[in-house]
Amino acid sequence: MMKLLLAGVWACIVTIGASFGVSYWNESRAAPPPAQDYLDGLVYEKTKVVNVPMIAEGRVQGYVVAQLAFTADAKVLRQLPVPPEPFVVDEAFRTVYGDQNLDFKNLARYDLAQFARKVKEQVNKRLQAGVVQDVLVQDFNYVSKDQVRQ
Repeated sequence: MMKLLLAGVWACIVTIGASFGVSYWNESRAAPPPAQDYLDGLVYEKTKVVNVPMIAEGRVQGYVVAQLAFTADAKVLRQLPVPPEPFVVDEAFRTVYGDQNLDFKNLARYDLAQFARKVKEQVNKRLQAGVVQDVLVQDFNYVSKDQVRQ
Protein backbone atom coordinates (compact mmCIF):
# COMPACT_ATOMS: atom_id res chain seq x y z
CA MET A 1 0.00 0.00 0.00
CA MET A 2 2.84 2.33 0.88
CA LYS A 3 4.57 1.67 -2.46
CA LEU A 4 1.38 2.58 -4.33
CA LEU A 5 1.05 5.81 -2.37
CA LEU A 6 4.70 6.75 -3.02
CA ALA A 7 4.29 5.96 -6.75
CA GLY A 8 1.24 8.28 -6.90
CA VAL A 9 3.10 11.11 -5.13
CA TRP A 10 6.11 10.59 -7.43
CA ALA A 11 3.84 10.76 -10.54
CA CYS A 12 2.28 14.02 -9.30
CA ILE A 13 5.69 15.59 -8.61
CA VAL A 14 6.98 14.61 -12.08
CA THR A 15 3.83 15.99 -13.75
CA ILE A 16 4.03 19.29 -11.89
CA GLY A 17 7.77 19.58 -12.57
CA ALA A 18 7.27 18.92 -16.28
CA SER A 19 4.49 21.52 -16.44
CA PHE A 20 6.66 24.15 -14.78
CA GLY A 21 9.60 23.23 -17.03
CA VAL A 22 7.58 23.59 -20.22
CA SER A 23 6.09 26.90 -19.01
CA TYR A 24 9.54 28.25 -18.20
CA TRP A 25 10.89 27.09 -21.56
CA ASN A 26 8.03 28.80 -23.46
CA GLU A 27 8.57 32.07 -21.59
CA SER A 28 12.33 32.08 -22.06
CA ARG A 29 12.23 31.60 -25.85
CA ALA A 30 12.91 34.70 -27.93
CA ALA A 31 9.67 36.48 -28.73
CA PRO A 32 8.93 36.88 -32.44
CA PRO A 33 9.18 40.41 -33.78
CA PRO A 34 5.90 42.29 -33.48
CA ALA A 35 3.76 41.88 -36.56
CA GLN A 36 2.88 45.03 -38.42
CA ASP A 37 -0.78 45.44 -39.18
CA TYR A 38 0.03 46.97 -42.54
CA LEU A 39 3.21 47.08 -44.48
CA ASP A 40 4.20 50.38 -45.98
CA GLY A 41 2.82 50.83 -49.46
CA LEU A 42 -0.39 49.32 -50.75
CA VAL A 43 -2.73 46.86 -49.08
CA TYR A 44 -5.01 44.53 -51.06
CA GLU A 45 -8.44 43.71 -49.62
CA LYS A 46 -11.46 41.81 -50.93
CA THR A 47 -15.03 42.86 -50.31
CA LYS A 48 -17.99 40.69 -49.51
CA VAL A 49 -20.23 39.64 -52.37
CA VAL A 50 -22.74 42.34 -53.37
CA ASN A 51 -26.21 41.23 -54.53
CA VAL A 52 -28.07 44.01 -56.33
CA PRO A 53 -31.73 43.37 -57.24
CA MET A 54 -32.65 44.30 -60.80
CA ILE A 55 -36.19 45.63 -60.99
CA ALA A 56 -38.02 45.93 -64.30
CA GLU A 57 -41.69 45.96 -65.17
CA GLY A 58 -42.55 46.46 -61.51
CA ARG A 59 -40.91 43.30 -60.16
CA VAL A 60 -37.53 41.78 -59.40
CA GLN A 61 -36.13 40.15 -62.55
CA GLY A 62 -32.91 38.88 -60.98
CA TYR A 63 -29.75 39.97 -59.25
CA VAL A 64 -26.41 41.35 -60.29
CA VAL A 65 -23.81 39.56 -58.19
CA ALA A 66 -20.47 41.33 -57.84
CA GLN A 67 -17.34 40.91 -55.79
CA LEU A 68 -14.73 43.62 -55.75
CA ALA A 69 -11.22 44.02 -54.44
CA PHE A 70 -9.36 47.23 -53.83
CA THR A 71 -5.89 48.46 -53.11
CA ALA A 72 -5.44 51.08 -50.45
CA ASP A 73 -2.61 53.24 -49.18
CA ALA A 74 -1.47 51.58 -45.95
CA LYS A 75 -0.44 54.80 -44.20
CA VAL A 76 -3.77 56.50 -44.87
CA LEU A 77 -5.66 53.30 -44.01
CA ARG A 78 -4.09 53.23 -40.53
CA GLN A 79 -5.28 56.78 -39.86
CA LEU A 80 -8.92 56.20 -40.84
CA PRO A 81 -11.42 55.83 -37.99
CA VAL A 82 -13.47 53.31 -40.05
CA PRO A 83 -12.47 50.62 -42.54
CA PRO A 84 -13.14 51.46 -46.21
CA GLU A 85 -14.61 48.04 -47.16
CA PRO A 86 -18.26 48.86 -46.21
CA PHE A 87 -18.01 52.08 -48.22
CA VAL A 88 -16.73 50.21 -51.28
CA VAL A 89 -19.60 47.71 -51.03
CA ASP A 90 -22.16 50.50 -50.56
CA GLU A 91 -20.87 52.51 -53.51
CA ALA A 92 -20.84 49.42 -55.73
CA PHE A 93 -24.46 48.72 -54.79
CA ARG A 94 -25.51 52.33 -55.39
CA THR A 95 -23.70 52.50 -58.71
CA VAL A 96 -25.20 49.30 -60.10
CA TYR A 97 -28.68 49.91 -58.70
CA GLY A 98 -28.84 53.51 -59.89
CA ASP A 99 -27.39 53.00 -63.38
CA GLN A 100 -30.23 53.49 -65.88
CA ASN A 101 -28.02 52.38 -68.79
CA LEU A 102 -27.27 48.95 -67.31
CA ASP A 103 -28.66 46.15 -69.47
CA PHE A 104 -28.63 43.50 -66.77
CA LYS A 105 -29.45 40.70 -69.23
CA ASN A 106 -26.36 41.58 -71.28
CA LEU A 107 -23.57 42.50 -68.87
CA ALA A 108 -20.88 42.00 -71.52
CA ARG A 109 -21.51 45.56 -72.72
CA TYR A 110 -21.23 47.13 -69.26
CA ASP A 111 -18.23 49.46 -68.88
CA LEU A 112 -16.42 47.94 -65.89
CA ALA A 113 -13.54 50.43 -66.08
CA GLN A 114 -15.93 53.34 -65.64
CA PHE A 115 -17.75 51.44 -62.87
CA ALA A 116 -14.50 50.84 -60.96
CA ARG A 117 -13.37 54.44 -61.45
CA LYS A 118 -16.70 55.79 -60.16
CA VAL A 119 -16.65 53.53 -57.09
CA LYS A 120 -13.08 54.62 -56.29
CA GLU A 121 -13.85 58.32 -56.66
CA GLN A 122 -17.03 58.14 -54.58
CA VAL A 123 -15.39 56.15 -51.76
CA ASN A 124 -12.46 58.57 -51.57
CA LYS A 125 -14.90 61.48 -51.59
CA ARG A 126 -16.99 60.01 -48.78
CA LEU A 127 -13.95 59.14 -46.66
CA GLN A 128 -12.41 62.55 -47.43
CA ALA A 129 -9.06 60.90 -48.09
CA GLY A 130 -7.25 59.33 -51.02
CA VAL A 131 -7.20 55.91 -49.39
CA VAL A 132 -8.50 53.72 -52.26
CA GLN A 133 -5.95 53.57 -55.06
CA ASP A 134 -7.65 51.12 -57.39
CA VAL A 135 -10.86 49.06 -57.52
CA LEU A 136 -10.69 45.65 -59.13
CA VAL A 137 -13.71 43.66 -60.31
CA GLN A 138 -13.30 40.00 -59.38
CA ASP A 139 -16.79 38.81 -60.21
CA PHE A 140 -19.68 40.49 -62.02
CA ASN A 141 -22.60 38.28 -63.05
CA TYR A 142 -26.34 38.37 -63.53
CA VAL A 143 -28.53 35.67 -61.99
CA SER A 144 -32.16 35.64 -63.10
CA LYS A 145 -34.90 35.13 -60.56
CA ASP A 146 -35.62 31.71 -62.06
CA GLN A 147 -32.02 30.59 -61.43
CA VAL A 148 -32.09 31.54 -57.75
CA ARG A 149 -32.54 28.52 -55.48
CA GLN A 150 -35.68 28.56 -53.40
